Amino acid sequence: MRGISKALIVLAASMISTAAFAQADATAPQQQSSSTALDQVVDRMAAKEAEYVKTMRQYTPLVETYLQEMQPDQALGEVPRNDWYHLSRLSLANQKIDVLNFAGKNDLSTSDADKKNVMSRTGNAALKTVSLGKAGKGPQYGYMANGFDSMVIVDTTGLTRARYDFKFVRREFLGDVRTIVLDVNPKRMKGEKHEDVRFLGRIWVEDEGYSVVRVNGTYSPAPKGTAFFHFDTWRINMGPSLWLPAYIYSEESGLAADKKGNVHYNFRAQTRLWGYNVTRPENNSELTEVMVDAPDPVKDQSTQNTDASPLASQRQWQREAEDNILERMQKLGLIAPPGEVDKVLETVVNNIEVTNNLDVQPEIRCRVMLTAPLESFNVGHTIVLSRGFLDTLPDEASLAAVLSHEMGHILLEHKFDTKYAFSDRMLFPDSHVFQRIDIKHTAKEEADADAKASELLQNSPYKDKLGSPGLFLAALQQRAPQLPNLLTANMGTSVVYGLPAKTKKGETVPTGTPAPGSLRMASLQGNAPKLDSTDVKQIAALPLGGRIKMDPWTDRIEISKAKSVPLLSARDKMPFEITPIFPYLTRGTTAAPAAASKSTNGQ
Repeated sequence: MRGISKALIVLAASMISTAAFAQADATAPQQQSSSTALDQVVDRMAAKEAEYVKTMRQYTPLVETYLQEMQPDQALGEVPRNDWYHLSRLSLANQKIDVLNFAGKNDLSTSDADKKNVMSRTGNAALKTVSLGKAGKGPQYGYMANGFDSMVIVDTTGLTRARYDFKFVRREFLGDVRTIVLDVNPKRMKGEKHEDVRFLGRIWVEDEGYSVVRVNGTYSPAPKGTAFFHFDTWRINMGPSLWLPAYIYSEESGLAADKKGNVHYNFRAQTRLWGYNVTRPENNSELTEVMVDAPDPVKDQSTQNTDASPLASQRQWQREAEDNILERMQKLGLIAPPGEVDKVLETVVNNIEVTNNLDVQPEIRCRVMLTAPLESFNVGHTIVLSRGFLDTLPDEASLAAVLSHEMGHILLEHKFDTKYAFSDRMLFPDSHVFQRIDIKHTAKEEADADAKASELLQNSPYKDKLGSPGLFLAALQQRAPQLPNLLTANMGTSVVYGLPAKTKKGETVPTGTPAPGSLRMASLQGNAPKLDSTDVKQIAALPLGGRIKMDPWTDRIEISKAKSVPLLSARDKMPFEITPIFPYLTRGTTAAPAAASKSTNGQ
């Protein structure tokens, strides 16, 4: 019996072994087929990525990076402790990353910025001027201005099988777009003396044209004395087979810049790219289109004046100056084309006008500036609000408070320099726009506009809802010392008033001039309940990026239709803070023009 048992065991073992070899023989072709399929996907993706690098050299989009350094908070988890800002135009035309910086009125001098080679924008003087590239105890540190811009390219040499190992992870939908998810690891050759910097992370490849639509990871290895940050880049479909970068989110916590651990990075940053098509110098099709004018109907000349009256001429001259500024800024990609958001703002303005029995001529228009810093200003009878301001305002009453302040400037007829009606005033390099167009008001004019705004609001439909803008201002006052760059205006007067202008000997500061560091419309805080950051039900301000959605190809904007998410704790409120970005990807239905965007004057 023992012999029989042994024989059965041997036979069973032989059968298992035979089955295993048969299974291995069957799976071998499957593995080979799978490997071949993966290689084909990678090769098609690599070819498309090489085409993408060439395509990016045709465009010069605007690039805005806003960064908040974070610190622990017992009640809120983490809150900002400092912020950094940079706005530029990106060019890859010369086989490298070139950045044309937009110099602001409060920026460091060009020579100082070049020496530091960091983002050079500074904070409001009243907030003790925080410079980007600050020096404290331990080594100096800063953020390279072009470091975040470089995250638009994964590998200029090539994202190929010769340089990387690829591993299939899964298939995944990003919005309406089905993608193939791949892990990417750099290959290191034996005996390689100098390791070049390569990507390490994960990519998402759409499965129709095999374009990379999302990149998540970092670069490795980091040269001595520097650190590569992690980043999450999203590309948006802007035409058939045309996927271009629109959003980059970066975040670090506890990353040491040197072996001694003297400097630790703890930040969140958003980089946005737009203006791919709108910054072309002109629409030449207007010169080639055949225009047929219909015969004019018979007109009653007795009811028409052939010339404008002196007052009408003055107003038309002012309107021409307004239009010149707005047109120049729109061609730069700084102001969105007219659209539905403007109409929403103009509806609020109309509500205030009607209840105050106002008939303002020329009519008040509204436009949106596409940058993150919180600012509003008036260009003659046109009110401009920034995207960041609209993102963070919690409701219509708060919006009405901001608009009423600018209406105060208009109704009080504060001076608007009509020199911009001369077209030659608009002929300057793109990067000088914030220095060449000066539309700031004096501190006394700002105080008078505050008083006029309070009067308008008391007679408006929002008079019983002024606690909301008061809470917004209280939250802004609380965060102002930590967010100087968010509150420093690019164009107009900052929301936080700076130091008063120097007076000559014997002169006094005009009565009513706001105190340094005070907020615009500060009196509204008296209408608000006490600010409680830990109260989940009290929403004083919103995070950045939650209200306005922008098309990075056309610069057109719309109100975001994202579904609201219930708050679980006070940590979910995140007023004025940066968050990750998850756009809903779709495929475009219209063809993108073949011509690439260029700066408006060849600069």
